[in-house]
Amino acid sequence: MLGENTVLANGKAVRAELPCSIEAFLLSQHLRPRSVVVEHNGEAVAPSEFGHRQVRAGDRLEIVQIVAGG
Repeated sequence: MLGENTVLANGKAVRAELPCSIEAFLLSQHLRPRSVVVEHNGEAVAPSEFGHRQVRAGDRLEIVQIVAGG
């Protein structure tokens, strides 16, 4: 069971200041919001929603970094 300040991010328990926006969570994990794709509790989240969508204790996030290549 996850603690009151913990979310499951990519299958790992991560402590954070909760509740917070997805954007704030990403920044706290040293990730640039415009360089990732996020699924929040099984639902894909548009980058335009990162500042509004709230992450709460026990939530599940899947975060995939976008890598440009050629």
